[in-house]
Amino acid sequence: MTTTRGTAIVNLDIEGPTISRHLYGHFAEHLGNCIYGGFYVGEDSPIPNEGGIRLDVVQALRALNIPNLRWPGGCFADEYHWKDGIGPKESRPRMVNTHWGNVEENNHFGTHEFLALCELLGTEPYISGNVGSGTVQEMSEWVEYLTRDGDSPMVRLRRANGREEPWRVRFWGIGNETWGCGGNMRAEYYADLARQYATYCRDHGDNKLYRIASGASDNDFAWTERLMQQIGCFGCEATPKNFFQALSLHYYTMAGSWDAKGSATQFDTEDYYRTLAAARRIDRLIAGHSTVMDMYDPARTVGLVLDEWGTWWDVEPGTNPGFLFQQNTLRDALVAGVHFDIFHKHAERLFMANIAQTVNVLQAMILTDGEQLVLTPTYHVFEMNKDHQDATSLPVHLRLATGGSHTLPDGKELETLSVSASTKDGSLLVSLSNLDAGEAAEVTLDLRGGTVGTATARLLAADRIQTFNSPEAPDAVAPRPYDEGLRTDAGRPGAVTVTLPPHSFVTVRAPLAG
Repeated sequence: MTTTRGTAIVNLDIEGPTISRHLYGHFAEHLGNCIYGGFYVGEDSPIPNEGGIRLDVVQALRALNIPNLRWPGGCFADEYHWKDGIGPKESRPRMVNTHWGNVEENNHFGTHEFLALCELLGTEPYISGNVGSGTVQEMSEWVEYLTRDGDSPMVRLRRANGREEPWRVRFWGIGNETWGCGGNMRAEYYADLARQYATYCRDHGDNKLYRIASGASDNDFAWTERLMQQIGCFGCEATPKNFFQALSLHYYTMAGSWDAKGSATQFDTEDYYRTLAAARRIDRLIAGHSTVMDMYDPARTVGLVLDEWGTWWDVEPGTNPGFLFQQNTLRDALVAGVHFDIFHKHAERLFMANIAQTVNVLQAMILTDGEQLVLTPTYHVFEMNKDHQDATSLPVHLRLATGGSHTLPDGKELETLSVSASTKDGSLLVSLSNLDAGEAAEVTLDLRGGTVGTATARLLAADRIQTFNSPEAPDAVAPRPYDEGLRTDAGRPGAVTVTLPPHSFVTVRAPLAG
């Protein structure tokens, strides 16, 4: 039975802003088994590796065209001292990872290993610097070590450690969550530090830094305003000062409270709906922070970077509570689908986003256990959506004839249809999510202002919203061709009707004619 029917008007001839490929970024922290056992197994491991980096993980992520990878944290970044992670591994000092599990960190995966990983992935590094317990000199020297050519103390140190040529490293985070684990700072204090650190994180040669100030959590619009006041003036038309080029935002989706987030797999339908309502909240948050930024930067030259997002559940029973290991169901995949539609909508201001995290932690792409590797439902949303990267966004106007919403216990309405569209390389890609847990939806794509060829579709769905992938059932939630879900009407050129099963994600692709 179908209770939701509507039309999505897509204007092919009205181009929106470019969807930055960096909205599909990733995050790898020294947390749980994200690095050790996830990305890195050591050179002596029986698992196929190159320099200790496991190649099955690299192969899986290369299929997503991941644009950037953030490291080493997270909270870990503000207790990490980069010089402890260079040179011979047997000589590297050890430390205690006080934030995550209180375990010993041997520093075997450091700067050179991370940059080697990025080269294997074909992705850009995003380094989060230590403001919480580090120094301006420490971060300045890290930038010099990585990006400077010619001759200098840090260049000589890099060459002594086996790297002749500098790397290109554009993206630098000036601290992480400085309002919390990164130092419990006041906005005014951190704003001054951001200017100071940014001053000494210098451009070397043609490596131009994109400095990202540590921004707000959730709806702390006052924090965003304090940072913008450092580089712009209220209501004026002056170009913002070039201390930093972006500021960050963090937001996690959960069904419950911070102290009782809920289970990743044992949840009911109302938990599911609360989760999707929480996911949709990111639209209001991005809009709110963008509005504050617009007052100081009306030309939108400063980027907004959502460098931590995703679902956060109670850890799986029997696992280290500090390792943040959770399963990943179809519900998580739909959270990702909704987020991407919202990201595309805000592409003019939102420059980068990084899901937390890539392997074995929180809303991961990949789960590993020894030699075993499982692709999660969320991984498949990234793969199905990858051609939105650097595409031209198209305005979509959704008109509902029936249904399209669910009433939550607090009386608020959750919109159960989500759509976005883009064009790239002569092709149209439309992403659609039906969040209704029990009923199908029928959406007619009214493609105006151009002509398209024969459309094809792919479907990500399962019988139950709680379904997840495991070594025993690795494809329980996996995409499949779905052309039977499309219907064209010879009497309505440019109209394609898509039937969306309950709790499903669908992509429709069509070549542009002429």
